[in-house]
Amino acid sequence: MTDRQHALQQLREAGFSLDAFTEEQQEVLEELGPDELSLLLDIKSRLDEAGPDVQAHAEIAGGALF
Repeated sequence: MTDRQHALQQLREAGFSLDAFTEEQQEVLEELGPDELSLLLDIKSRLDEAGPDVQAHAEIAGGALF
């Protein structure tokens, strides 16, 4: 597995739905450096942790906050 494939695999394992990205966008993700990938995974993790709270607000406000 190349470093590029490894980056996409890590993103998949973190819950990224890569099928939602265009081929060009996936190429950008493949080219992320180690620090960029780590940052993106950290941000995703924090967003996931905040997910239930954000979802609850969206349900109460009818999504008006977004």
